[in-house]
Amino acid sequence: MTKNTESDTTAGDGSGDNPLMKFLRTADPTVSFIRDILCVVCIVGFIVFGLFAVCGTWPAVVAIESESMVPNMNVGDLVFVVAPDRFGNLTTSEEGEVTGYGRFNENADKEGNKVYGDVIVYRPNGRGNLHPIIHRAITWHEADRSQPTDVSGYITKGDNNKVYDQMAGLSNVGMIQPVRKEWIVGKAFFSIPYLGYAPLHVFEFAVILIVIIIVHELYARTRDENRGKDLSTDTKNNQKRNNGKKGSKKN
Repeated sequence: MTKNTESDTTAGDGSGDNPLMKFLRTADPTVSFIRDILCVVCIVGFIVFGLFAVCGTWPAVVAIESESMVPNMNVGDLVFVVAPDRFGNLTTSEEGEVTGYGRFNENADKEGNKVYGDVIVYRPNGRGNLHPIIHRAITWHEADRSQPTDVSGYITKGDNNKVYDQMAGLSNVGMIQPVRKEWIVGKAFFSIPYLGYAPLHVFEFAVILIVIIIVHELYARTRDENRGKDLSTDTKNNQKRNNGKKGSKKN
């Protein structure tokens, strides 16, 4: 009868021989640590999937690393990016000046001029191995067919820069070409100040997160061991008291 009762209790707790349930319920420190790491990975994966579903592009967030868009965008801003055609068509500064449309245009540019249109995130010359540039789309340039090297694309400029990107160059790229549509990652939708410092220091934050998990596991393990010792001590004390009471009654 006793064996049957124990068997029924094991089946009733929902674990049985199910490896998944054992993994989820075990108190083994190593397995618990792995479980916490997987939980963090799942949460991050859920956030990534959600951002991609809403924004329609990837990366869906970028961090401002330079002062080229000051004062409308500052170093450390975390910028949410959406597909160029998401929430309206991509609008250049030239087009926005006609309609009055503009994003990230609360302040004037370096020359004191009012800015309009969308701010885009693009890969310079389509190079996927380089950090994307986030600058304002000024106008669309249609290539001159008589010039074989001329290409169609957006002319871009940082609000804090004096010249267009296409009049400058990068040391490992050369002259920046007009931005083709397929080079555009997306357009800036909104930003949150200071949160961009996290992606800029992602390695440091990852180390801190892992340290926090390890410290938490060590604390939980020590707490459980102390509780076990306390329960064992209480049990022994209760047994001594009970034995003492029994001895008194016999006397």
